[in-house]
Amino acid sequence: MNATLARSSNALPIERPSLALLGLEPWRAAYEFVAHKLARDTPAVAGDGHPVIIFPGLGTDGTAVAPLRRHCESLGYAAADWGRGYNTGPQGEVDAWLAELAAHTAEMLSPFEQSATLIGWSLGGIYARELAKQLWPQVRQVITIGTPFNAAADHSNVGWIFRLLNGERPAYEPALSARLRSAPPVPTTAIYSRSDGVVAWQTCRHDEAAHQVEDIEVQGSHIGMGWNSSVLRVVADRLAQRPGAWQPYAAEAAA
Repeated sequence: MNATLARSSNALPIERPSLALLGLEPWRAAYEFVAHKLARDTPAVAGDGHPVIIFPGLGTDGTAVAPLRRHCESLGYAAADWGRGYNTGPQGEVDAWLAELAAHTAEMLSPFEQSATLIGWSLGGIYARELAKQLWPQVRQVITIGTPFNAAADHSNVGWIFRLLNGERPAYEPALSARLRSAPPVPTTAIYSRSDGVVAWQTCRHDEAAHQVEDIEVQGSHIGMGWNSSVLRVVADRLAQRPGAWQPYAAEAAA
């Protein structure tokens, strides 16, 4: 599964993934997990120990991102999940909820002198992007994994999960959607898969190229992205980037 750089913006109408892809998600994720467990460890440059905060997807908690957290730890980084249990989506007024989450995250980062990497899987990537806009002096970069930040409507198969958790449909206000599409003021990498069975892949990348903003395509399921070998290679490469010396991802060299 080789990662490749994303190209042009969307030309066709965006549709949510097919039910066939959605139905295959658990099986594909299980296969990717077994492949991850059987894979040989590849030598990597020792990390500089900077903090990494990982935000889980909707309806999941730190357990779901544990393989990704352990991967970051094995590379030499101080990795932790967001520390707030299950992600049930923003509660109450969005800006107030994000401000509270930002304060909690800033407290987690307070013991560290180095700036942090924020990684978010699915909905967790929305949090990572928005928190980086508030905490950018403490943040060196953002990595999103299967995160539908570039959506003007619900182009996903998780609306029913949101309703189950919160009793209402996810809101897509034009002003909020425009804000979410705006990239943070730090290097930002968006990882996506065209075979994602949960969210529309077009919503997980930027419409246009920009300085220090990069979209990277991998092959894999949505549920299995936290242990997908290609995703882990991209994460390792991005974590090794030094502040102020950002370079585009070289898929050929990392594969």
